[in-house]
Amino acid sequence: MTCKDKIKSLEALKQIRNAEKDKKIVFTNGCFDILHSGHVLYLEEAKSCGDMLILGLNSDQSVKRLKGESRPINNELDRAIVLSGLESVDYVVVFKEDTPYQLISAIQPDILVKGGDWAIDQIVGSDIVKNRGGEVISLSFIEGKSTTSIIKKVVSQNEPS
Repeated sequence: MTCKDKIKSLEALKQIRNAEKDKKIVFTNGCFDILHSGHVLYLEEAKSCGDMLILGLNSDQSVKRLKGESRPINNELDRAIVLSGLESVDYVVVFKEDTPYQLISAIQPDILVKGGDWAIDQIVGSDIVKNRGGEVISLSFIEGKSTTSIIKKVVSQNEPS
């Protein structure tokens, strides 16, 4: 399967979900604007929680609303391709809303994960997953690994002396 084959519409993912009822589906989401080691380790840990990892990727417009007009650095197709190239990621779906609530409701994952900087009761969609007997997990967080810190470092290195 190529990277582009792993980028799916919501309708395609619902069909995959129905066909894979025996698999433990893990869902996570985020902007993943500049992929870094913290992202890769996080996604590997997320995948280890189940059989299939579906990643909800914020659209360009969603990232702009959440992170500001200067973001995203990489457009949604580029971000989706890079993420789908990771062994840990089975499928990527782009969503336009600010939160993945509707996506989680449609996919009905068995396990919902976010990074350790999120308290379980603050994870969007936790009510959906818990109500169907699923599990919500706050994974480890690697301090100092963030897209924002990478951008700040690049900007500071390029400022005139």
